[in-house]
Amino acid sequence: MVEVSSAFQMVVSQIDAVCNRLKVKDAWRLRLENCERELTVHFPVKMDDGEVKVFTGFRIVHNDTRGPAKGGIRYHPDVTLDETRALAALMTLKTAVVNIPYGGAKGAVICNPKVLSLNELERLTRRYTAEISILIGPESDIPAPDVGTNPQVMAWIMDTYSMGKGYSVPAVVTGKPLNIGGSKGRFEATGRGCLISAQLAAKHLGINLKAATVAVQGCGNVGATTAKLLAREGCRVIAVSDSKSGVYNPKGLDIEGLLIQKRETGSVVGFKDTEAITNAELLELKCDILVPAALEHQIVKTNAAAVKARIVIEGANGPITPDAHKILVDNGIFVVPDILANAGGVVVSYLEWVQGLQSFFWDEADVNKYLEKIMTSAFTEVLEMSQRQKVDMRDAAYMLAIKRIADAMEVRGIFP
Repeated sequence: MVEVSSAFQMVVSQIDAVCNRLKVKDAWRLRLENCERELTVHFPVKMDDGEVKVFTGFRIVHNDTRGPAKGGIRYHPDVTLDETRALAALMTLKTAVVNIPYGGAKGAVICNPKVLSLNELERLTRRYTAEISILIGPESDIPAPDVGTNPQVMAWIMDTYSMGKGYSVPAVVTGKPLNIGGSKGRFEATGRGCLISAQLAAKHLGINLKAATVAVQGCGNVGATTAKLLAREGCRVIAVSDSKSGVYNPKGLDIEGLLIQKRETGSVVGFKDTEAITNAELLELKCDILVPAALEHQIVKTNAAAVKARIVIEGANGPITPDAHKILVDNGIFVVPDILANAGGVVVSYLEWVQGLQSFFWDEADVNKYLEKIMTSAFTEVLEMSQRQKVDMRDAAYMLAIKRIADAMEVRGIFP
């Protein structure tokens, strides 16, 4: 077994365990335990005051056996090469578990987008795009938004790449604004995927969703959308947090009002009729559904035993460490893993890419219909694998994904 010493090694250790269980050939296992391509770039950006700063960025392709690599770009002051590797590997598994023809990739720039002006952000994005343009492309590696990036950033990437080609290439990124080839339904897709996962998990466990209590850690796109959609389904959302702090009301929060305050002030702190709660305290609330939708490693060995939810929907990537996950499962908590729960974003990214290649766009109802169909099929296949192999949902999702990737490697063989 691989020694767990980093975010990437945590993913690799899980891949290794599943490969052993499935008796995957060593050649295919070794390929999955290593990234195919890794690019580190150090590039200058002129700031508004005339000063030049050098930023570091990454673009990593973990595996592209099943199709073009796919994965978001993260702007965050604490992002690392190791974390980017881990996220790229998770994308490989995620695209395979929902059975769309992609591999996995991830990109990142070490920066704090919150302190950059719009012009600085644009200059940084365009220079970073130029640096990684040797990897990205509509048939090779397709970026998308992630933490700290948004549709505007994708528009700059698309424009920069297109200028180098001499013609517009909308399919080089997904998560774009609608007026330059984005897809309807893309903004809410990851949160909608979490909603579908919660609906299916609740049905499986016999929980009435309309009477369920929910706590959501994180109020970015994924957390906010998940909270809003679950509230619309009749759930009582009792707690929501952001990077600063959180708010709690056992009778339920006015989610629409809370999100208005978040947009206007940048925080949920101090929302009416609530008491303050920390991110750590939110994870330990008694509730039916807990959605960790912030950053990695929020539920760890030291706090896992205090989690009281009946269902955990991993809205973020890697919010639960392997040791913590075992504690949750041993305590009878039903965990829908990240590579399934938050796959709605990459599913609709795939639909956006297909629409862009065809220059034929669908309405939002059709997009949501395809999303529900793909997510429901994936959840059902993972649940069946879980029951058949007598393993938890995470192991089942990894088994389903790795079998698909290994089968593809077997059929393709090795060049030359």
